[in-house]
Amino acid sequence: MLVVTAVGAIGGLTLLLAALLVLADRRLRVEEDPRIDAVEEMLPHANCGACGFPGCRPFAEALVAGGAKPGGCTVSSDAGHQAIAAFLGVEVGAEERRIARLACAGGANVARNRARYHGLDSCRAAALVAGGGKGCFWGCLGLADCERVCDFDAIRMSAQGLPVVDEAKCTACGDCVEACPKDLFSLQAASRRLWVACRSLEAGDEQLEDCEVACTACGRCAMDAPGLITMRDNLPVVDYARDHRTRVPIERCPTGAIVWLDPAAGPIKGAAAKKIIRKGALREAAT
Repeated sequence: MLVVTAVGAIGGLTLLLAALLVLADRRLRVEEDPRIDAVEEMLPHANCGACGFPGCRPFAEALVAGGAKPGGCTVSSDAGHQAIAAFLGVEVGAEERRIARLACAGGANVARNRARYHGLDSCRAAALVAGGGKGCFWGCLGLADCERVCDFDAIRMSAQGLPVVDEAKCTACGDCVEACPKDLFSLQAASRRLWVACRSLEAGDEQLEDCEVACTACGRCAMDAPGLITMRDNLPVVDYARDHRTRVPIERCPTGAIVWLDPAAGPIKGAAAKKIIRKGALREAAT
């Protein structure tokens, strides 16, 4: 008898809770704007986060609510922007496309190792062991953490063990920025072609023993482009708020640490930069 009573009580309680849930759903339900689904379908479904939202669905919700502009999706095409703007009856909005940039040019053919690392095939793991063994403490370790985390196949490792970013595929998701233990990646506006490809804070020609393309803090680029470039912590800093569409600062750089990034040709060095023809790896430095 007790068992039957208990089962009945539980059954009655279950029915009561179900009825309460149905009632709550009817009264508290928030009807979703059907335009969100339509706008989401117009987006590239990259879910890269470059728009500032955690994915395409939240971005679509913001577009419908008026909290964002179609141009905020830097992965979509101009036609895609126009289609969304026409559908919602809003302006496209302007947002310059961003891409990942690497502040290092120290591949194996120009940069030495001071020690051999044996362990997990990971930059982050290597960096925990005396900085990774590279002569330049700030240099790229070349173990491809950035390549592995890139879901868009926008990064490949060169023959010299240096990451190369495919601008056409890069969505500025920022995964490589987080993955690099040396903080060598940053997200930059695509128009920024004048670029300092070095993060070393040392000064003087002595560091060329470890990396032949390191910035020696000679200051020639700053002298040739006053106002546009200033020296800070032994590195040139470009003021991108100024007109930086000039190759003048790269011309007298003796190592090619400051370059012009051409979309097709890649990094272009100035006339004074030492020509590097070596393809193979440098011998390890004596310890």
